[in-house]
Amino acid sequence: MQRVMLAAWCVVAFGVGGTAFGADPVETPFQYKFEGILIPPASADEPRRDSVSVELAETYLEQGSLAWNGHRKCVSCHTNGAYMQFRPALSRQLGKPSAAIREHFVASLDAFEKKSPEEQQTSVAPAQAIYLAAGLAEWDAHVTKSLSPETDRALKLMLELQRDSGTWGSLDCWPPYESSSFHLATTAAMAVGTAPGWLAGLQDDALKARVERLQNYLATEKPRQDYDRTLLLWASTRLPGVLTTERKKELVDLVLSKQQTDGGWSIRTFGAPEEWGAGNRAEKLRAEPEFTTPPSDGHQTGLAIVVLRESGIAANDPRIQRGVAWLKGNQRASGRWWTRSLNTDSWHFITYSGTVLPLLALSECDELPAKVAMP
Repeated sequence: MQRVMLAAWCVVAFGVGGTAFGADPVETPFQYKFEGILIPPASADEPRRDSVSVELAETYLEQGSLAWNGHRKCVSCHTNGAYMQFRPALSRQLGKPSAAIREHFVASLDAFEKKSPEEQQTSVAPAQAIYLAAGLAEWDAHVTKSLSPETDRALKLMLELQRDSGTWGSLDCWPPYESSSFHLATTAAMAVGTAPGWLAGLQDDALKARVERLQNYLATEKPRQDYDRTLLLWASTRLPGVLTTERKKELVDLVLSKQQTDGGWSIRTFGAPEEWGAGNRAEKLRAEPEFTTPPSDGHQTGLAIVVLRESGIAANDPRIQRGVAWLKGNQRASGRWWTRSLNTDSWHFITYSGTVLPLLALSECDELPAKVAMP
């Protein structure tokens, strides 16, 4: 039913295979496409909705992950990885997440464990191991409320791949996800600290030493840009021993200082062009028309509010409420919140996390509208 509804929305709002703004349907790729799932490209020109539709956003998230699973058949940070990392926390409002996506994660864990040690450390493999653990940990924390054998396996596998420095191997492209070892370390810390009872019940001395190595890395390593500092702040809310009280306050103030005049936040103000990945996107970022005045976006606004709320800033704080107002006024007709990719102007996959994070932010502030039946 959901596939049919989303496909029907594509035809009405964007045309078959194209967009509502006159793009050639042959040249314009779908953001996600698999069997009956057809999700058009994300666009800054997409009209804004008058009110938030949880149903459209949820359908986009479900179908995007299912299409990624079916077409790409891998675990990616920006799509099904984001689904499993953030969607379980919305279970109380939206219901249980897709069991099919968790099954994909378990099957991917089974396959990953069969790889050679060399393959497990190649390319994006360490990132995939971390997102497997993080997603399964979130599922346990919010859905079953108990530690699963699969999450235990994933956490142990993740820590076995840890480098002596305390972090993991990472590519230096595709910001903000698979481009930073520091980013991976914060996600690993979230996994360790979120899995129900896992850290408290840890008996293995070698694994304890690896957790301590991770804590030390985050406590002493200098993040490259303010985006990673934001993730460090979030990780510190889950894993103890990472930040002092004084340092935590500094990072809260940092995130608040970057709120824009319209109430939102922009990912582009959290790092200079050369600070993303290896700096290989600097030319692209500096050439963007909005380079000097980057607009607020769904990804960073959602992330900032979630991190600030989990760091102790009250939902009724005027700065949080300004951010909530931005989110309520900027959902697009498709149910997405727009975020322009830092990498290329083709897929804008960051719009996926840029949609689930706003839902999570609204939920953290008790501002998520009630679901209503879709026509």
